[in-house]
Amino acid sequence: MAFPVMLRSLRHHNYRLWATADFVSITGTWMQVLALNWLILSITGSATSVGLGLVLQALPTMLIGPWGGVIADRLPARYVVAAGQAAQALLSALLALIAAGDPSTIGRLYVISLVSGVVTALTSPALGRFGAEVVGPEDLSNGLALGSLLSSGGRILGMSLAGVVIPLAGVPGAFVTNSVSFLGVLVAIAMMRGNEFHRLPPSKPGERGIVAGFRYVLGSPRLLIMFGLAFMLGSLGRNYQVTMAAMSQGPLDAGAAGYGALSVAFAVGTVLGGVFAASRARLPLRLLLITAALCATGQMISGAAPNLVLFGAAMLPIAACAVVLDTTVSTRAQLDSPGHLRGRVISAQGMVGAASGAFGGPALGAMCDTLGPRAALMLAGAVCLTAAVAATYGLARVRRARAAATVPPPVTAPRPVPALAAADA
Repeated sequence: MAFPVMLRSLRHHNYRLWATADFVSITGTWMQVLALNWLILSITGSATSVGLGLVLQALPTMLIGPWGGVIADRLPARYVVAAGQAAQALLSALLALIAAGDPSTIGRLYVISLVSGVVTALTSPALGRFGAEVVGPEDLSNGLALGSLLSSGGRILGMSLAGVVIPLAGVPGAFVTNSVSFLGVLVAIAMMRGNEFHRLPPSKPGERGIVAGFRYVLGSPRLLIMFGLAFMLGSLGRNYQVTMAAMSQGPLDAGAAGYGALSVAFAVGTVLGGVFAASRARLPLRLLLITAALCATGQMISGAAPNLVLFGAAMLPIAACAVVLDTTVSTRAQLDSPGHLRGRVISAQGMVGAASGAFGGPALGAMCDTLGPRAALMLAGAVCLTAAVAATYGLARVRRARAAATVPPPVTAPRPVPALAAADA
């Protein structure tokens, strides 16, 4: 069966199974996110308590993420992923039991959130490595781009279904649905053909620890520049959950309805970005720098938007550029790193993403409170644009240094022997 360029990853039998299962799982996950947040809010009446639950899920990635990279590089990714999915299914089932018991405290919910974060930290690098083995290096960028599309679609569908399932079956029904969705992933993994995997080499005996991964990342200027740019854009340039709410409540005076409309516009933008990334045969570093600059510039422009419509219009290219940037960073981080260290590079990228979210949300919130939402957007956008320019300069220097290192030294001809000296000899 022939597939268009944008869907070329679907020519792989294993990827078709994985994409289907992943979409179902992402849909269930977003149902659970909304259900858990609603349950915590209904018990405590505090938005801060909801935020703490999100921090508990992200914290393990920052603290123990490197161990997940070591696991991914030492053990077969297929079995690590399956174990992680089974553990998450069990945790979702426990949440359903707790919710069915009409809890009056949130302690157990926090414990499960923390354990879920630990499972994610230990298995996410294997998940990234497994994705590379499903499609192979030639279709990796397309597979990641289609994954972004599936993630955006699953997020929209999951949030929509949560609004239907929770009133009909209650919060426990959303948790049960998510638990079943993980079982679908396990079935898909079991149905994959072993002889069609593009297996990456395991870690070498002398490079199996955390130190080897950190040594490689810290010794790679390109990775450090990419991760630094991703941190700045992810923290100050992409936490639009904060700035969209602040703009809706403040200067735009659009209320909750306006915030919902902006969220939809942002989701549509992520879909457009995924389509663009999937349609490209390659995702070079030049594209990363261009999208970073466009994203930052759009952020500064959005701060000056006079009304909800124009602000929502600015969300479309910003969200699209964010997806292209994420996909490019993930593609380059994987393709430009050796296979036996791939899991630890992915874990380092995950740590950067978790840290950017943990830092950016409070930072942007404080800026909005002290400077106002418009000034916060413009200042954060200017910082991000500066980071994009600095990254461009840094990568250019790295490229020149590599080019100079590969130029062979000039070959000098032997100096001729004078005729008189030859005669004397």
